[in-house]
Amino acid sequence: MPPSPAERPVDRPARRFAAVDTGRPPGGGRPGGVPLLLVHGWGGDREDWAAMLPPLAAGHRVLVPDLPGHGRTPAWPGRHAPRLVADDLADWLRELAPGPVVAVGHSMGGQVVTALSVGHPDVVRASVTVATGFGGRATAAELAADQTALLRDPTGWAERFTRRADGPTTPPEIGERHRRLFAAMDAGVLAEYREAMYLAPGATGTRQAAEALLRRRRRPALAVHTSAEAAAWERALPAPPPPSTVVLWPECGHFPHEERPAALAALLEDWCRRTAPIG
Repeated sequence: MPPSPAERPVDRPARRFAAVDTGRPPGGGRPGGVPLLLVHGWGGDREDWAAMLPPLAAGHRVLVPDLPGHGRTPAWPGRHAPRLVADDLADWLRELAPGPVVAVGHSMGGQVVTALSVGHPDVVRASVTVATGFGGRATAAELAADQTALLRDPTGWAERFTRRADGPTTPPEIGERHRRLFAAMDAGVLAEYREAMYLAPGATGTRQAAEALLRRRRRPALAVHTSAEAAAWERALPAPPPPSTVVLWPECGHFPHEERPAALAALLEDWCRRTAPIG
């Protein structure tokens, strides 16, 4: 995603959010052209959404931030947790005043936008989670051991993680790009986020904690899963308000927004039209 004159960093005490803001589309956009917030996942950056930005920006104001410690946003010590990032994004949205957004998050970004929807419903019209790791079934001991391995050998850990993320049709350049991103990141920042997702008090990555969070949703939610088991698990939970739905794309790996950007953009357009009347 090239630098844009519409890029608008937002100052905070000792912090700065970097993001692309496409502005309002010419002519006011298309029907259902509500503002969109696109939130990347753990170890990614706003470029993850690059292929989806042109079709979406033709009809929507699109906001695409780099999360703290990722891309062009510096690390914010003490803020590397989905719930805290959601709080900071809520402040940012209130400053930019785009109106209630459809908040879209990939992987860890899905935890962020869910926390945003639950904790700050005034800024969220509806949410979309894409391949989000809610309900992880690893034990506490397994998660702790994985955390130790990440800190001991971040490059090797990232290599294994991205290899596991490949699906049957994932283009090799997607995994290669994410391996480069992981290698360039501060391993301590990655570890802080991962601990906040799975190990720290209040973490929502484990199944029991994820269920408690998802039961609190009061805005419509679209979930795009690539695992049949994860999709079945979420379908079994009490549904958020209509037209909430769960869809399954089993042919994708962990990066559907990069593997099938046109299809996901079309799905988002339909979702925006269906949720546009919701304020």
